Amino acid sequence: MRIPALLVPGLIAVSALAGAQQRHDTNAPIDFGADHIELRDKANRGVLSGNVSVKQAEMTLNAARMTVTYVGQVVGGNPQVSRLDASGGVTVRRPDQTAKSQYAIYDLNRRVITMLGGVSLTQGGGNTVNGGRLTINLDTGRAVIDGSSVAGGSGGATGTGGVTPSRGGRVTGTFSVPQRN
Repeated sequence: MRIPALLVPGLIAVSALAGAQQRHDTNAPIDFGADHIELRDKANRGVLSGNVSVKQAEMTLNAARMTVTYVGQVVGGNPQVSRLDASGGVTVRRPDQTAKSQYAIYDLNRRVITMLGGVSLTQGGGNTVNGGRLTINLDTGRAVIDGSSVAGGSGGATGTGGVTPSRGGRVTGTFSVPQRN
């Protein structure tokens, strides 16, 4: 399948890539592993660092560092996680789909993952889309990637640790085609 460049000016809904995805079970428990954890109970946060790996149902998220935000409410002896902020070589893997970036935010309440900075989304053997920002709706499986990029210094982080989107980027990629005789 060939898509004319005029149809992809700066925003693309990657339903062709994400369409085969099943709905993610956002109610499944979250298992984690890391080299180090620092709990900040008064702030309702935990900071995981070093080879961080988080698994929920069929999805895994790997990063160098992750801040886990939870509400003060404890259910069954466990705090209720509301958000995961990951940085440093972030990879999200779902069946037949891998997304990579420098930063990611998993909002468990909205059931949305937003990835920023040098985003690459790959499905199957040959379909790849690259951009600056990827948003994955875990309820619908819809993925939207656009050319927005992370600005401010090398690697995208500003001096204050914030992320500033810049405009004018492009979405690029490769779609595989069936082999014909």
